[in-house]
Amino acid sequence: MKIVILDGYTTNPGDLSWDWIYEFGDCDIYELTAVEDIVDRARDAEILITNKTPLRKDTLSQLKSLKYIGLLSTGYNIVDWEYAVSRGIPVCNIPSYSAAAVTQLTFALLFELTNSVYIHNLAVKSGEWSDCKHFCFWKTGLTELLDKNFGVVGFGKIGQMVAKVASSLGMNVLVNTPHPPKDGNFECEFVSLDELLNRSDVVSVHCPLTPKTEGLVNSDFLRKMKPSAFLINTSRGQVVDENALAEALENKTIAGAGVDVLSTEPPSHSNPLLSCDNCIITPHIAWAGFETRQRLMKICEENIRAFINGKPQNTVNNLNLQ
Repeated sequence: MKIVILDGYTTNPGDLSWDWIYEFGDCDIYELTAVEDIVDRARDAEILITNKTPLRKDTLSQLKSLKYIGLLSTGYNIVDWEYAVSRGIPVCNIPSYSAAAVTQLTFALLFELTNSVYIHNLAVKSGEWSDCKHFCFWKTGLTELLDKNFGVVGFGKIGQMVAKVASSLGMNVLVNTPHPPKDGNFECEFVSLDELLNRSDVVSVHCPLTPKTEGLVNSDFLRKMKPSAFLINTSRGQVVDENALAEALENKTIAGAGVDVLSTEPPSHSNPLLSCDNCIITPHIAWAGFETRQRLMKICEENIRAFINGKPQNTVNNLNLQ
């Protein structure tokens, strides 16, 4: 089969191997692909793999040989999956591969907000501790998390893992989700969104990007939070109204924020969050650990194998093609 990978670099910048994919056919692997180059590069593709290169109807309609779309991600909003349904083309994503890694970064952002590790490291290395007459010092207020309320918005695999870690830290976990699980031993309290925002000392967002969640974190959302509370977003950038968050941070409506995602990636230099001192931003790296990407590629391989065997798995467009 003819296989094309449109944007393989971020998944594999050279520390992993694509050798496995040649078992399935001839493959062209591109570092990046501009939208205007998709059709030329993928014209004969039967299997098309993408991470962030958008595949809209006007593009897909020109790819007459296409039989399968594979994602190098969990999110699938970049693919017109409804059009793919009309063509009988399965769209297969990589679910749950990054739950542990996203949980890890969620707390890395939170710990930086509560303990300012980087600032204190710089202070020590600049000589402030050596010159201090006291045995210790601190540059910022420090916050203990024990007995604080941790709010989780969205309760999929990642939200559930985050909740368990927060509970293990001695925090009281509040959860808002449209579909509370009917089973599972979760040490948490399911509450309305307003109650979660009013009570939480930390609000961590883990919901998918949908028409209902786009712009969910807006001015009204932020006004309902405690002035001492922190916001963490490791879900999707478009869930947050960035102008509203920048205004809330500047006006001390909330104490701080940590985000791994922005509405446009890479962001423009004018993104309002870039100039907020009390906002920590990482460049969408929660998923990027070596082990995490290794797992992603293994699932991608398993997805392709399942498709070739006539039993596609992890389909996001609910096709029954068996």
